[in-house]
Amino acid sequence: MFRPKNALLLINPLVFNQFFFNLYITDTKIMDVPKGKLVIIGGAVDMGSNVSVVEHIMQPNYIKFFEKGILKRIINESDKHEGSVVEVITTASQIPELVGNEYIKAFNQLNVTHVNVLHIKSREDAANPEYLARISKADVVMFSGGDQLRLTAIFGGTQFLQILKQRYQAENFVIAGTSAGAAAASTHMIYRGQSNEALIKGEVQITAGLGFIDSVIVDTHFVQRGRIGRLLYAVATNPGILGIGLGEDAGLLITEGSMMEAIGSGLIMLVDGKNIVETNVYDVEIGDPVSIENLKVHVMSIFDKYDLLQHRMIIKKAIKVEEDVYIGAHDSDNNDLQ
Repeated sequence: MFRPKNALLLINPLVFNQFFFNLYITDTKIMDVPKGKLVIIGGAVDMGSNVSVVEHIMQPNYIKFFEKGILKRIINESDKHEGSVVEVITTASQIPELVGNEYIKAFNQLNVTHVNVLHIKSREDAANPEYLARISKADVVMFSGGDQLRLTAIFGGTQFLQILKQRYQAENFVIAGTSAGAAAASTHMIYRGQSNEALIKGEVQITAGLGFIDSVIVDTHFVQRGRIGRLLYAVATNPGILGIGLGEDAGLLITEGSMMEAIGSGLIMLVDGKNIVETNVYDVEIGDPVSIENLKVHVMSIFDKYDLLQHRMIIKKAIKVEEDVYIGAHDSDNNDLQ
């Protein structure tokens, strides 16, 4: 029997091309793994994030856990730790000066003194060479709460956003956002929708976000404002994305673009639509209720992890060592995600 010396001659060209295409895609994914870190936070600890201004002014110590827990973790994830240069972006807020001052005080309590505020109120402001230089040198950028549509409308397509994305990909650069800043972090963004009518077709409005992370959609103030319906609807319209519902005083630290760790004292809900059997979202008329069969839901608390690539959750025990201070228990399962 004739046997060619080069076995590749027997391979179907279509199979051959697909093989190398898969290799290319794999290499591309590896190259696209960001070196930076993304922190998204549920809110209620940020002035200007759709909560009463009076309520916050009457509670000067309103971010006790936030300062000692989530903010501390953000600083620890930066290479320079307490020596980090932090730029707070108050664009989303209607009370930017007040919000900026509160962040300066909060970071100062953690011995972080190089804290600056960027009051960017227009696309023209976003193009300011001084501001571009400042975010090019910062170690941490923090987006405050407010209206996420202001963030996307002002920063979308700008050099400002491009610099942030490039640094996030290439450096150990920390981008953090709370409330609106968290909701706008992903490629898909919820910007409107009443909680009590969220599972009515057409009530939840979704647009493009800032795009620091793909394949997810984020909602904030999740538990306290009963927003589960908004997230269920968003996932039903595109089951390929993971819905992330951040409770108040809850956040996710995302490393390598896919490993998510729960931080803070609150709860996080994940809505996975990959295994949806059926939904009528594409058949019903605008204004009609939506049905969904076989959604999967996970609930995360502090130190739990979720791998977006493996679609796997690891529950880790947290040990309270003093008020509002927790440490993770030693892993008993050697197969846990590290």
